[in-house]
Amino acid sequence: MPNFSATDHVHMTRALALAQRGLFTTTPNPRVGCVVVKDGAVIGEGFHLRPGEPHAEINALAQARAQGQDPHGATLYATLEPCTHYGRTPPCVDAIIAAGIARVVAAMADPNPAAGRGAERLRASNIAVDLGLLEEEATELNIGFVTRMRRGTPWVRVKVATSIDGRSALANGASQWITGPNARADGHAWRARACAILTGIGTILHDDPELTVRDVATPRQPLRVIVDRNADTPPKARALAAAPALVVTAGARNREWPANVETLVLPDRAGRIDLAAMMRSLAGRGINEVHVEAGARLNGALLGNRLVDELLIYFAPSVLGDPARGMFEFAAPLTSLAARVPLQWHGVERIGADLRVIARVVPTGSA
Repeated sequence: MPNFSATDHVHMTRALALAQRGLFTTTPNPRVGCVVVKDGAVIGEGFHLRPGEPHAEINALAQARAQGQDPHGATLYATLEPCTHYGRTPPCVDAIIAAGIARVVAAMADPNPAAGRGAERLRASNIAVDLGLLEEEATELNIGFVTRMRRGTPWVRVKVATSIDGRSALANGASQWITGPNARADGHAWRARACAILTGIGTILHDDPELTVRDVATPRQPLRVIVDRNADTPPKARALAAAPALVVTAGARNREWPANVETLVLPDRAGRIDLAAMMRSLAGRGINEVHVEAGARLNGALLGNRLVDELLIYFAPSVLGDPARGMFEFAAPLTSLAARVPLQWHGVERIGADLRVIARVVPTGSA
């Protein structure tokens, strides 16, 4: 690990803050920020905003030149290793080399096999490259992108609003609203950063949700995904009102659905939906983060099949008691504590009158 200075930390922290500005818009690309420093002064900054537009490094170099600054001999700080491939835009390494940058500091290596090896290219051009500064923070910012590149499936986050005794709805299905307005707005911010919002047919039939981002400003709506084994989603369901919408079934498409609705048929051997295949398919579409807002049955199926990475739970200061509905319903009751799903606490925060808990599923085989 290179010996990074306090100045290096300051500039990379700023680059991470810039990358955060693309939180809602860069999908399927990673969120990246960049700072260019020469003779101790920042001469250019940039971040990636949306696919097809210049990457963070290009924007930072352009700002430097627009301000009359020559980046030759400067140090460039980027939250991700500069790319080497031609996609919608040219390789960033070519621009960095042409600019005469002397040193590149990157928070993390690029996990994309098609875009990686930027450090190698830069070093071959006699540019000093240091990797690993604030790597954990950079990885967290792009947890979905990293997961899709390394595992071939999205990062799956299940959001639940519940009473303190773990009840997500009354026995009759009533659930609006268990938590307060602050928690609901916070939940919409998590929706906005996701690439897809996923629910099941039970929620569609009972609540008729829109599955859209409304409480925070965003120029992009995530893909709406409905898990609907028998294609029972009503044609006038609000979730189907506008693109993008995808219904995953185990059989034929409902002929009455609007033309904008895409269908994905993925039956398993038992005639149910193959949930693992669904996640692989979503990754193939460039989906980095899946935000699940579903009922206990689908939540339980995803968790029981180890397809969930993170739980986002809002606890309200109330008790609903039995027989109100729980958060996760497994296909078969557990008969041993050894079969339980282990979690790791990741964050606890007060959101208005409610408590937000983030817990991550311990990967199978981990100590």
